[in-house]
Amino acid sequence: MAKQEFSAYQKDVISNYYNNLSAISLGKLSELVSELYLADNDTKRAKLWERAQKAMVNLKIPPAIVSHIMTKKDVKILAKNLNEWLARAK
Repeated sequence: MAKQEFSAYQKDVISNYYNNLSAISLGKLSELVSELYLADNDTKRAKLWERAQKAMVNLKIPPAIVSHIMTKKDVKILAKNLNEWLARAK
């Protein structure tokens, strides 16, 4: 397959995406917190917690914090930490 060439505009879009990846990931984690508050059954809640754990690992949150949040599985704890991470990101 031939090497794919990107236009200058496409390169700029790709670059901006990777420059803002942590902000995008924090936004997705924020949406997960909302979904966890609204989850109506244990199966859905378990899947959302798995996604939240993956998001925290991708954000390079210290493993001790991720472990603490995942053992408690308390949405309030996750939301409190998320607010701190969002404040640091700005």
